[in-house]
Amino acid sequence: MSLAINILLILLAYLLGSISTAIITCRLMGLPDPRSQGSNNPGATNVLKIGGKKAAALTLLGDALKGLAPVLLGLYLGIDELYLSLVAFAAFIGHLYPLFFHFKGGKGVATAFGVFIGLNWQVALAVLLTWLIIVKLFKLSSLGALLTALIAPLYFYFLDGSLYFTSLSVILSALLIYRHRSNIIKIIEGTED
Repeated sequence: MSLAINILLILLAYLLGSISTAIITCRLMGLPDPRSQGSNNPGATNVLKIGGKKAAALTLLGDALKGLAPVLLGLYLGIDELYLSLVAFAAFIGHLYPLFFHFKGGKGVATAFGVFIGLNWQVALAVLLTWLIIVKLFKLSSLGALLTALIAPLYFYFLDGSLYFTSLSVILSALLIYRHRSNIIKIIEGTED
C-alpha cells in the first residue's frame, strides 16, 4: 500500500472520529446539547442521563462504529499493522479532540471498543466481559471503563501478540484514564453516580 493511501486513511479516520454521535443524536431527538447538561460530556453515559436508553444506544453504536469502520477499511485494503494502528489511533483521537466541535470531545470508551473489535474480536469480547463484570459488581460505569482500560493491554499482549496493537492499546488506555480524571476524583470521594 502506498504511503499516500496510508496517510489518506489516517486523515479520513480522524475526520470520521471527529463526528460527534452524541451531539448529532441529541439534535435529531430534540434533546439538550450533552455538552451543556449532566456531566457536560458528549458520550453515551451522559446521553443516557439526559435522553434515555434509545438515545444512549444510538450514541454508543455510532461512537463504536467510528472506531470500527476505519479499522475494517484498513484491513480490507491490506495495510500493515503499523499503519492500521495509526488509523485506529486517528479515529480515537478524532473522538477525543474533534475538528468539528472545537476539539472538545468525549472520553473515548465506545470508540476504543470499536477499534478493539476491528483489531481483534477476542480482545474486544474480553474487554466487554471485564467491563460488564466490574459494572455489575460496583454499579459504576466509569470504574468499569477505568479498570478495563488498565487490563486491555494485557489482553492484547496475551490474546493477540501484536507489538503494534499492544502498544496502541497502552496509548488508548492511558488517554482513557486521563480523560476520566474527574471521574477518578469522584470515585475516590465517593460522589460518582
